[in-house]
Amino acid sequence: MIGSFDWQQFFGAFFVLFAIIDMPGSLPIVISLRKKGKIIRPVKTAVLAFLMFMVFYFVGEAFLKLFGVDTASFAVAGSLVIFVISCEMILDISIFKDTSETPKDSSFFPLVFPLIAGAGGLTTMLAIRSQFSPINLISAIFANMICVYVILQLTRHIEKHISAGVLYMVKKFFGIILLAISVKLFTSNITILIEEVIVNSKLG
Repeated sequence: MIGSFDWQQFFGAFFVLFAIIDMPGSLPIVISLRKKGKIIRPVKTAVLAFLMFMVFYFVGEAFLKLFGVDTASFAVAGSLVIFVISCEMILDISIFKDTSETPKDSSFFPLVFPLIAGAGGLTTMLAIRSQFSPINLISAIFANMICVYVILQLTRHIEKHISAGVLYMVKKFFGIILLAISVKLFTSNITILIEEVIVNSKLG
């Protein structure tokens, strides 16, 4: 059952996911990647992100369990990747080295994963799946991917009309925000893992 469409549910799911995905906050990363000569294709990025959300919507938990990984562990791993990216933005360092073997097309990594359809977005979607009917949640995901496409399309226009100094400050600001998100994602999920270890040790 896909349920019936409800505007209240749609907007509720949309804004939760929009806040977690935080595509406007990823603009400095997109601009930085393009300055490094990376190719970002808005349509490809939006489609791949939507497909990742759909795959995890239907088989996410089962897929992770197949490899013996729970959603908390997945979230912790994703938080570490986001942490590294935020450190690059704040400290002006390059941790992800650009080599000849690194794909020039950055549409998937690091945009789709871990920034758009990363641990934060995917685990949030799995967490709120029971609160919204399928049609409303899937519609909200699709609407967010339209926002992703529009923002990526406007990136060059935004870059041309904003000074380098302003972009630098924005990059630092959102780097700190991204760092805070990674820390929150890490601490909230590492707590779950620790509690599971304690419970298992008591049972054992």
